[in-house]
Order: sequence, then C-alpha cells, then structure tokens
Amino acid sequence: MSYIHVDIIQKQSPKVFGDPCGDVIAYDINDVSTTIVLSDGLGSGIKANIVANMCVARALGLLRSGASLKETFTTLVNTMNNAWGTDSPFAVFAIARILRNGDASILSYEIPPPLLINSYSGNILQTLVKPIEKAITYESHCSLNPGEGILLVSDGITQAGLGCGLTNGWEIEGVSKFITDKLLNKRAKQVDIPRLVHDQARLLWKKSKGDDCSAVMALCRNGITVNLITGPPKDNSLDNEIVNDFINTQGIKIICGGTTANMVSRVLKRPLQLKEGTGNSISPSEYEIDGINCVTEGAVTLNQVYNIIDEDLSEVHDKSAIFSLVEFLNMADRVNIWIGGASNKGINDIAFKQQHILSRDKIMNLLVDKLKLKGKLVVSHRV
Repeated sequence: MSYIHVDIIQKQSPKVFGDPCGDVIAYDINDVSTTIVLSDGLGSGIKANIVANMCVARALGLLRSGASLKETFTTLVNTMNNAWGTDSPFAVFAIARILRNGDASILSYEIPPPLLINSYSGNILQTLVKPIEKAITYESHCSLNPGEGILLVSDGITQAGLGCGLTNGWEIEGVSKFITDKLLNKRAKQVDIPRLVHDQARLLWKKSKGDDCSAVMALCRNGITVNLITGPPKDNSLDNEIVNDFINTQGIKIICGGTTANMVSRVLKRPLQLKEGTGNSISPSEYEIDGINCVTEGAVTLNQVYNIIDEDLSEVHDKSAIFSLVEFLNMADRVNIWIGGASNKGINDIAFKQQHILSRDKIMNLLVDKLKLKGKLVVSHRV
C-alpha cells in the first residue's frame, strides 16, 4: 500500500495588526496519523491566544497520552460547556485526524464545519450534528485520496462581511462556492486555497477590524519514503527477519555500513560489488547490491551527511554517495530507519577520534533529531 503524506498549509491573521492571533493552529504527525487542531479563543488578542493555546495543548496532550479521538473531544467539550458563560477560559475548536490510508475524522465544537477539497471543488462535508447541552458539535468522516484534503476555518472567515454589506456574513456556503470557482474556473492551485480564502475574508471585512481569520488545510499526496539500515542487529539470529523487513518496505533503499551491506548481501543472496571510480580522501567508497539504491560505508558517511544536510547543494556537482544520500533524505516525507545494536569495535580506532567521527548510535540520534526538525516523519527501529 502506498504511503499517503499530508501537507499542512495555513494562513491566518489577527483582528488587530500586531496583536497575537486569537486563533491557534497546532498539529501532530506520527507513523499512524496526522492530527490538526484549530482553536478559536473567546475574544481576541493575547487573552484569546492564551486560551486557544491551552485548548490545543490539552487536545494534543490527551491524544499523545493514548486517549482516543472521541475521548479527547468529549473531555474538551465537557470542559468548554462548563466554562460557557463564566469567567473560566473558553474556546471553540475542531480536531481533524487523517490516518495513513487516507481515512479522516473531523470533530468540531461550535466552529464552522469542515470542507472537502479536491482538484475542482470545495464541498461542505456531510456532518452528523450533535447538540451537547448548550453547544452544537459536528462529526464528519471521509476517505481521502491523493489530491484531496480537508479545510478548517475559524468563524472570522465565515462571518466576514458581517455588518459590512453581508447580512449573515460570508457563511460556509459562500466559502464553498468561492473555492469551487477558484479551482474550477480560475484554475487556482489547491495549495493556494488557504491563502485565497483568508485574503477574500479580509476583503469582505473591508475597513472594519473584523475578527481573527484562520484557514488551515490538510492536503494528501503520494508520499516519498526512504528506508535506511545501518548496523546489524544485536542478536544475529534476527538478521534474516530484519533484512526482509527492510527490503519489503516500500520506498528507496539505503545501506550505510560495510558489515550491514555484507549481511544484506548474504541474506538476499545477491553479490556485493565495489563501485568503480568511487572513494577518495574525503568520500568513502560506494558499493552495489541489486535492488538497493545506495550502499556505502557507515559512520564516516553518516557523520558527513549530518554535517551538510542543511547546506544548499544546488551548485555542487559531486556525485558521491554522501551527496546522493543527502538528496534522498531531503526529498523524503517519511524516513524509516533500522539501527543495529551490534557492537562496532572499529569506531574506537584513534583515527576516528582524530577526525571527530561520532559512533553510529550518537550520530544517528543527532541525524534523527535534525530530520524531525526538517518536518520529516521519522520511524526508528532499534534492533
């Protein structure tokens, strides 16, 4: 099954230029799902911003601690219903969760219903309306394919134009028609929809300060997966299992480490060959195994990759494995990494210490952190 990646595109602005926005957008990405929370704090400015931040932090905190989407939503709804009309912090919110197969669930509390975006329209998602005490909640479910997405907006978008020529504001129906016109007739790009919706809302507010305006979209596409294995497992009886797991996982295949390459070659019964013309005083030699995109040395390669992965390499014409590996990792949306626990006595060689080459464990921890900072979904397997 192909990997569905979710891009998050957002545009927002505060009611008063220079003030904190009373709407807050936050998200969490893991190997199971992508979750987006949009919260609109009561009022505007710093007080609303603090309340909205509290709401999204609690939502994501509950989900990360193992609570289900429904449990998290119900907990927040009860909290907000109890706060309604009191001096307690109050915010409205929506939580959208998209699983890796594209199945999506959106739960909304007193906030405009979600829109389903495809290549030619923006449709209001069919929702199950559930009044809970004073509040109106919406529950929506759909299955997303690459090229489709979910748009969440705050009421600063749907109420745009209220008191400025539109009796009931823009409304979600108006937003839906606007998006469809932009996609179908104006041939707008899907990635531009949050910006176009936001900017149109600001135009409808005219000279009025209006309200905080937020639009955030989760857009699905076919993701790029890179699989990297470095180091044999601590228990060599697991060699076959680990190699088969690595080779059967869809995506680009990379091996870092001579011992690791020999293990893969042995298990797959495919020859390991030195790639002619590779290896010099800076870049280590490269190897070839049928079906593997890149095979190279371990610690030296990984240390060099870590050192240059943030650099602009557009003018570099070096074709060594170092630069190939950097390109693969930078293009990846998801990186699966198998980190072997077998000891490597060679890393204690004084030559490695002279060159400040970190051990596999140390450099992989640093590289994983850097990849996550670059927005990659990183799934590590320590074996």
